[in-house]
Amino acid sequence: MSNHLYQHLETLWQFMQMGHVLQPADVIIVPGSNDTRVAEVACHLYQQGLAPWVLFSGNVGRFTQGLFDQSEAETFAQIAKECGLPSDAILIEPQATHSGENVLLSYQLLKEKGIKTERILVAHKPYMERRAYATFMKQWPEQLKLLQVTSSSDTLFDYLTEDLTLDFIIQALVEDFERIQHYPAQGFQIEQMIPDDVLLAHQALKPLTI
Repeated sequence: MSNHLYQHLETLWQFMQMGHVLQPADVIIVPGSNDTRVAEVACHLYQQGLAPWVLFSGNVGRFTQGLFDQSEAETFAQIAKECGLPSDAILIEPQATHSGENVLLSYQLLKEKGIKTERILVAHKPYMERRAYATFMKQWPEQLKLLQVTSSSDTLFDYLTEDLTLDFIIQALVEDFERIQHYPAQGFQIEQMIPDDVLLAHQALKPLTI
């Protein structure tokens, strides 16, 4: 990859992360995905005392069809237990199949359990932070006092694995950025300001995708 393209990739990677300085929340919500390391991130957030509950949400999504023996939520919960998360701090929402359902079904479960829903901390993949923030801000059914999103915050190349290859990440970055561009008009996300250098980075990387 040329230095020019790498700079564009780094620009888009950084834009997709929120850089929130974390404060205590009512609950940590973990949307399921193909990256089980997020379950460990949630466990560490709990161990830091950032919330008394961790809610794992997800059935099967476009990247997890046939990947796990159980739902995303159950798989992540098991990994978090192995990391040291107590069972009595775990909530499981095993039905959601996309981001909007992660939001609404998580909210419904928290209400059923009588858990406060005003201060939310979302744990996700690094390149999903901004999209998750925009989705929760738009679709959470009540006014939030605090919404934070965080991840492992790895550098781009530290994040890559045998399964999560550079080609896969470029594709995912471009697709999720385009959702940030287009989903507000469909009522799925809040509108966000996009700097010119980020728009330029997207234009440069788009031809590398399928």
